[in-house]
Amino acid sequence: MDPASSDSPDDNQTRERQRSASGCTDTDADVHLRVICYDETVRKLDHYYGIVKRQLLQNQSISLGIFPSTSQDHRVGDVRTSIYCAASIWSLFQAYRRIDDDRGKAYELGQSCVKCMRGILTCWMRQCEHVESFKKGQNPKFALHAKFHLLTGEEVISSEEYGHLQIDIVSLYLLFLVQMITSGLQIIYTMDEVTFVQNLVYYVERAYRTPDFGMWERGSKYNNGTPELHASSIGLAKAALEAINGCNLFGEKGASWSVIFVDIDAHNRNRSIFETLLPRESSSKNVDVSLLCAISFPAFATHDQMLYSKTRNQIVSLLEGKHGFKRFHRDGYGTVLEDNKRRYYHIAETKVFEKIECEWPLFFLFMIIEGMFKGNEEQVEQYKNKLKPLVKRDKWGDPVVPKYYYVHRDQVNLERSEPGSQGRQPSSEGNPRNLFLWGQSVWIIASLLMDGLLHINELDIIRRHLPSYNRPRKGGRYSAFQRTRYMKESKKNRGTASDLVVQVVLIAESMRLQAMMATYGIQTQTPHEVEPVQIWPPRELVKVYQNLGVSEKLGLQGRPTRPIGALGTSKIYRVCGQTVLCYPLVFEVSDFYLSHDMALLIDDIKSELHFVGKYWRLSGRPTVCVLIREEHMRDIHFRELLDLLAQLKTGYCDGLKVRTGRLQNLISSSCIEHLDFMSALDIDLDIKPFEQLQHASIGYQSLTDVPRAITYSEDSMSFKDMELQPTHEVINVLRSVSTLHGQTQLLGILLRREGPDFQIDGHPVAVRLERLLKEVSVCHFWGAMRLAAALLKKTYPSVMHMTAILVQGCQLTVGYGKDEVLLDRPVQPGGIHDLFYNASLQTHNVVQAVLQQEVVLYCGKLIATHTHLFNGILNIRVGWVIKAMTYYLHDVCHSKETVEGLAPSEVRRLLVKVLSLDEWAQQEKQAKMSCGCLWGSEGLRGQCQSPTQRFPNNQAKWGSSMTTALHRRREVRLTPQQIRVIDGCLGRTPKRFYEKVFNILRKTPLGVRLCDQLLPQHPTISEMSSGELNFALTVQSLLNHIQHPEYRQIVVELFSVVATILERNPELKFLHVLNLDQIFKDAFKMFLKDHGREWTDDASTFYNASHVVVSSYLARAVVNFMLTGDMRSEIEEGLTCKVS
Repeated sequence: MDPASSDSPDDNQTRERQRSASGCTDTDADVHLRVICYDETVRKLDHYYGIVKRQLLQNQSISLGIFPSTSQDHRVGDVRTSIYCAASIWSLFQAYRRIDDDRGKAYELGQSCVKCMRGILTCWMRQCEHVESFKKGQNPKFALHAKFHLLTGEEVISSEEYGHLQIDIVSLYLLFLVQMITSGLQIIYTMDEVTFVQNLVYYVERAYRTPDFGMWERGSKYNNGTPELHASSIGLAKAALEAINGCNLFGEKGASWSVIFVDIDAHNRNRSIFETLLPRESSSKNVDVSLLCAISFPAFATHDQMLYSKTRNQIVSLLEGKHGFKRFHRDGYGTVLEDNKRRYYHIAETKVFEKIECEWPLFFLFMIIEGMFKGNEEQVEQYKNKLKPLVKRDKWGDPVVPKYYYVHRDQVNLERSEPGSQGRQPSSEGNPRNLFLWGQSVWIIASLLMDGLLHINELDIIRRHLPSYNRPRKGGRYSAFQRTRYMKESKKNRGTASDLVVQVVLIAESMRLQAMMATYGIQTQTPHEVEPVQIWPPRELVKVYQNLGVSEKLGLQGRPTRPIGALGTSKIYRVCGQTVLCYPLVFEVSDFYLSHDMALLIDDIKSELHFVGKYWRLSGRPTVCVLIREEHMRDIHFRELLDLLAQLKTGYCDGLKVRTGRLQNLISSSCIEHLDFMSALDIDLDIKPFEQLQHASIGYQSLTDVPRAITYSEDSMSFKDMELQPTHEVINVLRSVSTLHGQTQLLGILLRREGPDFQIDGHPVAVRLERLLKEVSVCHFWGAMRLAAALLKKTYPSVMHMTAILVQGCQLTVGYGKDEVLLDRPVQPGGIHDLFYNASLQTHNVVQAVLQQEVVLYCGKLIATHTHLFNGILNIRVGWVIKAMTYYLHDVCHSKETVEGLAPSEVRRLLVKVLSLDEWAQQEKQAKMSCGCLWGSEGLRGQCQSPTQRFPNNQAKWGSSMTTALHRRREVRLTPQQIRVIDGCLGRTPKRFYEKVFNILRKTPLGVRLCDQLLPQHPTISEMSSGELNFALTVQSLLNHIQHPEYRQIVVELFSVVATILERNPELKFLHVLNLDQIFKDAFKMFLKDHGREWTDDASTFYNASHVVVSSYLARAVVNFMLTGDMRSEIEEGLTCKVS
């Protein structure tokens, strides 16, 4: 009987209850499968109800409702397993709600699900102090636990004994929490619980910079206790943040203060890093099946079809076997060769697990579920047939999914020699007496879908599987991730709204400034004119958000004091009855000297607008506040700011659509965020809005009336010899010196010698330096400004730029020489000072402390927007990058200026120039090829494209003689030696370079020697694979021992030559250590002999030879090295060695 045709008087009410409970509206009714045969449907549902009772509910904790990982474990509850079991029970609950008379089974299932989710929440809430500590520093020892006592919820294993830091578990919990609440289940009861969930959002927001132990609980594939950045964890976090943003945890009847808020900038950083990492899982794992859960059910973290297909195809092609999917390459878990008595592996032990990794049938089930969501019946049938022979049966005939299949000890060698040839044995976990509950729960979900008892929209109520523009629109007062239909996806520009309009509000600091701007046709508003809307600095909004998630009872202090990013300041906020617009961070005046460079600000405004236009994902338009201060008028670059504002008035900014106008007219189309949680708090906020400057008269009518900034210059003079003089002598010289740079140097000597409180004419040294810093800032004397800032130990207030570099897979090295500090994971803001103000950097050159911060900042911004500039660079050694810039400035442009004396905008353009040299080479090479010539011995690299032409953000004119020289691109010619010096400083390598080095190591049993350092064959290639990021970083560390950049590039060329010879002569194999230094010397000797020159240690003539010439001599030296008995091959038997 069809329930839709029932004659019961309560039919209408019942059907309405079912529609409401499943989260579907009337317009969704047609997508739900009809119950064709009521009796048959009831019978099938009752069948699955019996399985759920026997396999899952039978193992549910009677006190907390959580589940163990296996049915025989009666002590330890596993959070991941519990979430999937709850999701499975909830799926059957959703299926039962289709029918009219479920005899109370739906309610029972729903309450069992609620108990489990609340049990997990209860266990975590006992660790509130962990959450609060973790928010501040992401220390693994403060991670929320992934395992608890099954009955009491107590901790069962410490963070020192187990990798509890698994960001994806918390994200998975938040994701299913939203799904279940949306379906109508009441899981969250109190405001204390709402507050805790808000803090869970803070917990996962920084997944993009938090190395964790991942889905497999072991961190890196070497199983040595090292956490890594995992793409799967970041993808789950990104999905959870999207899902929970604006979610009312009390359901439809909840109040405004039970809504969860998400930092859109944190979400964007997770999205960006996730898409950057794909299809790679981590530094040690190129491919991992855990990514399947991120790109497909349950997270659906990307809708970029190219990324999705590339990742999925890599997983299927590299990890799929006859009995399931391998977790990742060289995974020893469950194999007969793994020593279960040891927690960690020995060095290079993972090599023994190659080609015998266990295969998990569980992921056949995930492929079936993916096929159901994609509507791919062929895929569903394919994996259904693959799974069928693997599933066991218990005494009731219920299916049992083994945890994994392993290779028997007697068949290990045969399987290695011919992968896939041997049969496999099912694990002891996942048999009728010891159920693998994660596998059973996913089997139930897949079976309900395949039998037509559950629709994909009932399993994914919030429509995560659909692109955001196809999801049901969220109503209400809170922002939602709701990308519109006009999004154009492309390889270069993923997810950019082609027709998105960025709204721009121009705010003048005073009426005098407004009147002057009006004479140039630029219409602005003052803070008084936009009232009752208030203009806030972003730091004031941080104060408001600090009250979100605060609970003295739980010991939670709310949102950490992180700055509000560009996307967050592009919303309009309603706070306690006030309407607020924040200006972006780029307009904040900090005590770090960068804020004094107008040209840099102009570039930053353009970058900000393009960033917002590219990454905006919320409903409503972004509204950016451009703040114009009176001090800007006096800057020499103010006319360029006027040009930018005039460009905005046309409706376009370098291809981006913008709309300028009065704020009151733009509010209706803006994205508005209601911060209703403030209304429920009895807090008197000390908010200081941006104030309008008051003047007695309008004053300036045009730029000619404005007093200009002083263009200050002075002869440079070093006072280094004063360091040996007594203090009173230094003070006497200080009183007589009038130059600003000289005063700064002398005050620095006194500061280091006597301390900051030492009195000079009644004033402490530190106060004198601060005053001097303000003076040199006004006249833009950059050399003295940097020196004063370094002496006062100023630091840039954000670490996001450093994080941007590290999460792109690059390492970052600061300092010089042997005292370089290598960073391979994000640092906390508190660690910046000690990082740059270490003793070695201070000894080398005190200005480097701020200059290196500056270069790191620019690199961080560039790597996020122009990633191609860093192709082939795995370790950004900041000191060496500055050396490349100095070399280009002095040896190529022949400028007498120093890098530290340039304006910040000029430093950034110089950095772009140096980083883009590789592109110039490609352009010139193509030009020369087209006219039939190759690089000669001169090897000049001309006709270079300038950074201002390549990057629309760099349109400002360059003022100094150095920048004028740089801008004359047709006059800049680089020799091969200059190219090698710059590329060597940058540490750039060609494509497939590390793969070539790996192949060389395969043929070199005793390893490769360079600069008295040995790169051994083992454990290097037994521990790592050729495409692994960790291997590339190992090779980089070897190359970093070379102190001459041009020699470094010659060695890179030498590696390529050796790899080519071995590739064309696969029978060759080195018997002794491959000594690269010796081969280079032999090549140089031949070069000198052919050119009729005597031996010399100066190899500059060789460095200046073209790539073709150098490669030919290196190849001859390698062949000679082979023929001197250091090679086992068939050459000795009469065969020739193929070189060309």
